[in-house]
Amino acid sequence: MTTTCCTLLALESSCDETAVALLRQDASGTRVLAENLHSQIAQHAEYGGVVPEIAARAHLHYFPDLIRQTLSEGGILMDNLTAIACTTGPGLIGGLLVGSMMARAIARREGLPFYGIHHLEGHLLSPRLGTLPRSKPEFPYLVLLASGGHTLIVLAEGLGQYCILGRSRDDALGEAFDKSAIIMGLPYPGGPVLERYAVKGEPDRFSLPSPLIGSREKADRMSCDFSFSGLKTAVARLWQKLPQMSETARYQTQCDIAAGFHRVVSKILCNRLENALQRFRVRYPNHGTHAIPVVFVGGVSANQILRNALEGLCQQKSAQLSTVPHALCTDNAVMIACAAFERIQANLSPEPNHNPARPR
Repeated sequence: MTTTCCTLLALESSCDETAVALLRQDASGTRVLAENLHSQIAQHAEYGGVVPEIAARAHLHYFPDLIRQTLSEGGILMDNLTAIACTTGPGLIGGLLVGSMMARAIARREGLPFYGIHHLEGHLLSPRLGTLPRSKPEFPYLVLLASGGHTLIVLAEGLGQYCILGRSRDDALGEAFDKSAIIMGLPYPGGPVLERYAVKGEPDRFSLPSPLIGSREKADRMSCDFSFSGLKTAVARLWQKLPQMSETARYQTQCDIAAGFHRVVSKILCNRLENALQRFRVRYPNHGTHAIPVVFVGGVSANQILRNALEGLCQQKSAQLSTVPHALCTDNAVMIACAAFERIQANLSPEPNHNPARPR
């Protein structure tokens, strides 16, 4: 396939966002011609989390109109497409099947190559999208990925060359945000709510634990693993022990716990990232005094409190933090297109059309 000009349609349906994006890449760079996303938050809010069956049915309902709308807004006909890309895993199997079968059907009907994209690779590569204002990070770079389903620190050494330095041993960070908010009677999703409350809170009022801080995998290797289940449990026990209080006192208590929660999470993320920076310098001793590229991605990366904490650490440790616009933090089809473009540029073969979706 020639990469002189490539017009690509991308689909994402790994969880509760139904997303479609249309991008073009040519000699002048990469442009987002059109993108549309339907969030299912309202449909899942009453359950306090994503219900897989509801999510799959919603994807099936919304995808046809979103695809037509995106092509229309981008001024592109099906015959003008060069390739199709879609998330094929990991994620909820129902949503993955809906999206991948729809994308594969279009690819087969139009005779187009199909690129099945790993959802996490889309996040890892999203800061390299040519349309972003900052210069893209060059390999190798560190990735802190935090979302509702995953918390990882990854060393990205090249396209398809990813070394996981650490991961959550239990809850993902986004999950801990959501569950802690629900425990305190706050709405789903919990991340944005707790961030708003934290700004008005006093972080020193309550003592919350910092799981795994200071632990080592081995005597000579600093750990980059995470654990958030204990922090969530501590919030639950604290909330259960509180006495009856007025609405005003209840609101301030929620703010104070949210502030303390953010302080602990900031401490954990900075500690783990600092360990990863040390391991990066051991692996790449010739990197010298150059700033180590670090990217913070995933839905939780939209949290400005956490961004500020990591920015402060990177300034102290000769690292350069990159983030993506808030619209690209949560699941989206633009990042899936970005990963597909990288594979096309590297002349990697498209995925066989019969390969299955991979929930894990």
